[in-house]
Amino acid sequence: MKMAFSKPTTDATEQQLLFSHFRSAGYNGLQLKAGQYREYIAQPERFLDQWGDDASALASGLITGGLLDEAGIADLRALFTFAQSVGSERIVFCHAQPREGLSHADIQGYAHILSDLGKEAQQHGVVLSLHHHYNQPVMYRQDFAVFFDAVSDQSVKLTIDTAHLVKSGIDDIGGVIREYRAVLDNMHIKDIARNEFKVLGKGTIDFAPVFAALHDIGYQGWLCADEESGDDLTGAMETCARFLTKNCSESPAFRRGDE
Repeated sequence: MKMAFSKPTTDATEQQLLFSHFRSAGYNGLQLKAGQYREYIAQPERFLDQWGDDASALASGLITGGLLDEAGIADLRALFTFAQSVGSERIVFCHAQPREGLSHADIQGYAHILSDLGKEAQQHGVVLSLHHHYNQPVMYRQDFAVFFDAVSDQSVKLTIDTAHLVKSGIDDIGGVIREYRAVLDNMHIKDIARNEFKVLGKGTIDFAPVFAALHDIGYQGWLCADEESGDDLTGAMETCARFLTKNCSESPAFRRGDE
């Protein structure tokens, strides 16, 4: 089992703290927000020079968002090249197209575009993983089926976000995990209460069925504490690490992953 952390940072000082503290807090890597890597995209050697042996762990996942228009596709292609250069494993894509008014045919069309892009990402040694999202094309339970039935050759994987499922009206998180186990490659573990994101353990999500489902499918991918509560960086990082460690310590499947 591999644990990652992700959190927006407000300035260079806070980003430096994030980059320097994640290992001592107990994480294997980071999943970076766009603002934390954007300045390096055209010059990946600067990222490598600055962060050295830690670069691939720092950039284990790159979270990005945008539209699938000409400019958005060009941005993704540039990110494929950067990801390959710095040793990223996956690009986590949030499709910034609002959900309202979309037909099944629209969602299928996005799946076809992302399938082609997913195959391009593979040529760079990188996985393209769709992050379903509130008010984005893959939002409702039926959207998952429409989208992934239209993806070719499993060229697009799935990042499940626990809080965005709940925010989108999907309470059976374990059911989604089991149904989409074949494409699930990344988990964003995030809490929520009254429609606001919370530090793990401070919201209202019952995580026992979530970890039970991950255990049942023998999940061996990344568990990322996607922390967007606005709380203090260091405190949130350490609280989330304890939460993940406690829940995973009870899972034989995750223990096997550490062997």
